[in-house]
Amino acid sequence: MKRWIGVVSAALMAFAVTPAQAADKVVLMLNWYVYGEHAPFYYGKDKGIYAAEGIDLEIQEGRGSAATTQAVAAKTADFGYVDVPTMMRAAIKGAPVIATGVLLQTSPMSVMGFADKNIRKPEDIKGKTVAITPADSMTQIWPLFLKKTGLKESDFHTVAGDGQTKLNAVINGQADLLLGYVMDQSMKIKDATGKDVYPIKFADYGINMVSSGIIANTDYVKANADLVRRFMSATTKAVEAAEKEPKAAAQSILDANPKGGKIDTLTQGFELTIPLYRTAETKTKRPFQVTDQNMTDTVNLMVEYGGLDAKAKDNPKAFYTNDYLPKSGT
Repeated sequence: MKRWIGVVSAALMAFAVTPAQAADKVVLMLNWYVYGEHAPFYYGKDKGIYAAEGIDLEIQEGRGSAATTQAVAAKTADFGYVDVPTMMRAAIKGAPVIATGVLLQTSPMSVMGFADKNIRKPEDIKGKTVAITPADSMTQIWPLFLKKTGLKESDFHTVAGDGQTKLNAVINGQADLLLGYVMDQSMKIKDATGKDVYPIKFADYGINMVSSGIIANTDYVKANADLVRRFMSATTKAVEAAEKEPKAAAQSILDANPKGGKIDTLTQGFELTIPLYRTAETKTKRPFQVTDQNMTDTVNLMVEYGGLDAKAKDNPKAFYTNDYLPKSGT
């Protein structure tokens, strides 16, 4: 009897001193400096959604989708949140990256200006000045928008500069409009001026292509299939939770980074992002469940207008997978 008690006591002591299984450290690198679109990641971390999946999440700001894609390809970040068409350009050139979930399935690209200028439709752009950043993703798709809307380059004036110069041109009145994302540049202009911005959305004129999503290194995915599933499960749940509480989700950005913006425009920027999560085909699905047709359409547009190598058309499925996403209700 004493021997049995001793064995049980030793087992209990061993259990008591054995630490709980350590959470997996995961680095998620964003596409850019933090703004409203990124709220779900911070909210998911704040609410313990990642921790519940055994993930210790570190969120790092990025310096553009191309740079984040390079970091993921080099395994200096485990996951990236990037513009998926930008990732495609890297992947077709041999970068070992793949999208494990496409979150923005409707394009946020737009041409925007101060609401009080009353520029509401493509016809209103005639005679105006548009600020662009040469070679960025929006400028590459801009010719397609002109074609779809019957505009010509000669119908308006163009000024060019980097991202900040483009913003300053509109803020200072040197340009009437700029090419930007509905939830990003519009909020930066409002932060700087307090004035509302009106976007003419590319998607409203038949330009159907995906935008931001989660990417990972292909070798990392193969070696860490269970972790990738847990990460995508947590991120799906984080998006769903953030959709229900936009202001709280936006506040989680400021809780982690007090200089990350202003609560009103972070909230508004996130609220502008939510409608981009789904298309008519995926409106009843959970986040990230992109359709094959949407991705094929995106590849075709990128080949024709975005500088993507034509061989990308041979196998659009090489750029993405839905295999690591949670099933409905899980």
